[in-house]
Amino acid sequence: MKKFSIVVAGGGSTFTPGIILMLLDNLEKFPIRKIIFYDNDKERQDIVADACEIILKEKAPEIEFLATTDPKTAFTDIDFVMAHIRVGKYAMREKDEKIPLKHGVVGQETCGPGGVAYGMRSIGPVIELADYMEKYSPNAWMLNYSNPAAIVAEATRKLRPDSKILNICDMPIGIEVRMAQILGLESRKDMEIKYFGLNHFGWWTDIRDREGNDLMPRLKEHVKKYGYIPDAEVEGQHVEASWNDTFAKAKDVYMLDQKTLPNTYLKYYLFSDEVVAHSNPDYTRANEVMDGREKFIFGECKRIKESGTAKDTKFEIDEHASYIVDLARAISYNTKERMLLIVPNNGAIVNFDPTAMVEIPCIVGSQGPEALVVGSIPQFQKGMMEQQVSVEKLVVEAWTENSYEKLWQAITLSKTVPNARIAKLILDDLIEANKEYWPELK
Repeated sequence: MKKFSIVVAGGGSTFTPGIILMLLDNLEKFPIRKIIFYDNDKERQDIVADACEIILKEKAPEIEFLATTDPKTAFTDIDFVMAHIRVGKYAMREKDEKIPLKHGVVGQETCGPGGVAYGMRSIGPVIELADYMEKYSPNAWMLNYSNPAAIVAEATRKLRPDSKILNICDMPIGIEVRMAQILGLESRKDMEIKYFGLNHFGWWTDIRDREGNDLMPRLKEHVKKYGYIPDAEVEGQHVEASWNDTFAKAKDVYMLDQKTLPNTYLKYYLFSDEVVAHSNPDYTRANEVMDGREKFIFGECKRIKESGTAKDTKFEIDEHASYIVDLARAISYNTKERMLLIVPNNGAIVNFDPTAMVEIPCIVGSQGPEALVVGSIPQFQKGMMEQQVSVEKLVVEAWTENSYEKLWQAITLSKTVPNARIAKLILDDLIEANKEYWPELK
């Protein structure tokens, strides 16, 4: 069985240790010979890498490990790039959230103006990763789960249409895990789903078990009362308060179209005034993460290095990230696994823009994804998606053309923003905050 070489782009991420544990947990399915961390922040990456090196030595000493900031070293002789970069780190995420909130608009890292700002920072670096891969390992594949995935996917479609990049997101996976818990199933893989939309902007239309029994009625009954909280008696099961609210809010989003089940992120577009009213403009989700997960991850990494062992580590395997192994296996072994991916529409949704990057089920093999036909979608979803995909396309056009006007149009068109005047106020503040990351707009 071939052993694979992987570069983790974003080696200093707070998610990296959990992903490494997940990869180690799946070595029988996906054997690895080499793992390379690549990041442009050496100091941050070294903290994570030192701990992960100890984990690897204890659990899989045969795997070669290296952490580097040099692209040639990182991208030579690799099979897969697993990319989860965060340009500007959590300090810029905080600005993405707080600047819109200052103007009474949803502050969220992938939705609304915050997502636009993050997208403008991410496009160039993701394209750069793709170019490094193509230069040094032209047969490799990039499994990209860098956010905001919708804007990044549109940029890769437009700017690198022939690159071997697969854009993926674990949010539907997380919701499907909860669905399986609600139904009493062992795994989300016991369900066969039909789904359509854009990234962070979609709907399940059919869910069945392996015998073909319709599971939607039971799920709808539960979601109508409790949202995606598996047990109404259990407050989120170790889920942070902000996420618990999001999973619970699905019950209100569901009522708008009771033929489908919604992605949780739709709350930001359909109930934006409520989201703003319940937000603390001085302490946002970015602050929660910096005070919670970031402190824990880096504290635990330093503790592992100081003690010289990871045997009593509090790190947990990132089970949601197991879809990355499923995807890598599908490509490597032509497994024809059915997976949700972000791909060019190309007629899969027949009454929707063929150039739109849509999130739909695909069959994945050695040649990449083959999108499954969705057919026509209802007017409600079609209208919302047309508005949102236009935002994403305008952001990429603004980045490529250095266009102030197109970025203003993009923010104005977001369903989270009430009018063009407020859109301009937010844009001007975002330009000031992102001087060192965005192209200069004219």
